[in-house]
Amino acid sequence: MIGDLRLKVCGLTSAADADAAVRIGADYLGFIFYPKSPRAVALADFCVLADSLPAAPKVAVCVEPHVTDLAALGEAGCSFFQVHFRAELPLALIEAWSLQVGPERLWLAPKLPPTADLHPAWLPFARTFLVDTYDPDKFGGTGKTGDWSKFAAHQRAHPAHTWILSGGLNPANVAEAVAQSGARFVDVNSGVESAPGVKDAVRLQAFADAVRRR
Repeated sequence: MIGDLRLKVCGLTSAADADAAVRIGADYLGFIFYPKSPRAVALADFCVLADSLPAAPKVAVCVEPHVTDLAALGEAGCSFFQVHFRAELPLALIEAWSLQVGPERLWLAPKLPPTADLHPAWLPFARTFLVDTYDPDKFGGTGKTGDWSKFAAHQRAHPAHTWILSGGLNPANVAEAVAQSGARFVDVNSGVESAPGVKDAVRLQAFADAVRRR
C-alpha cells in the first residue's frame, strides 16, 4: 500500500520485476494468462517462476476462462482471479466463475461500452470490480485513460464493493486520476514499462512518488 491507496502492478513476466513492484509498495502482483496479450505468461512458465516470486498475493488475469482454467490457476498459486468478459455474456457463466473461486477471490472486469452501466445482476458474484478503458477490439491493455467520473459514479452507487481503477495510468496522471475518480485502489501496467512485459524500476518509483505527493 502506498499511503491510503492499494496498488496492483499488472503484466509481470519476471521475478525481478515482481520484486521491484513490491519494493515500491504494490499489494498485488498481476500475471496475464491471455495468449493474445503481449504480456502473456503461459501457465507452465508461471509454475516455474512461482517459487522465485515475492510473497505478495498473485492475481491471475484472464479472459472468459473455463472453470477448469481457474482451478488450474489456483493450484499454481494464484490467490485472486481478474476475469475480463463481454457484457452480453450469459449470467450462468459468471455465476460458474464465482462458484469455482468464491466471490471474495473473483475480480470482475466487464467490457463496458461508454453508454453502458454495470449490470446489477453481477454484483452478488464478486466483491471486487475492475473498471478499465473500453476498446471494441480489446479486453483491457489499451494504455489509454478511461472515464474517471463514471468510475466515481459506480463506486458511489455500490460502496460495499471494492473498485479498482485501471487504464492508462502512469506517473504523470495518477494523482489527477485518483483525485477525479475517488479511487482507493489502482492498477498500473504499461505506464511503468520500458517494453511490453518489462517493468522500469525508475518509472515504478516515479509512480509511487506521485501517489505519495498527491
